[in-house]
Amino acid sequence: MKTLKTLKAQLLADPNTRATYDAQAEEFAMACELIAARTEAGLTQADVAERMGTTQSTVARLEGGKAAPSLRSLQRYAQAVGRRAVVHLEHA
Repeated sequence: MKTLKTLKAQLLADPNTRATYDAQAEEFAMACELIAARTEAGLTQADVAERMGTTQSTVARLEGGKAAPSLRSLQRYAQAVGRRAVVHLEHA
């Protein structure tokens, strides 16, 4: 049986798969940060949704990492988990 680490290495050995994976790195990083903030606040997706005035499925999409959320959505999410959204630009 393959481990997740072994499977990931095998898949990322393919240049096309690697390019797709790398292209989504920023979205995944943002998703991880959102989930970590919610978890540290001790909240469920339903809790965050209620505080944001939206649905749990909307929160799940924000945390899904497949599309970049709007700045306003990030601000509302941050407020719901007791945080503040901060944006800064870095050199590439």
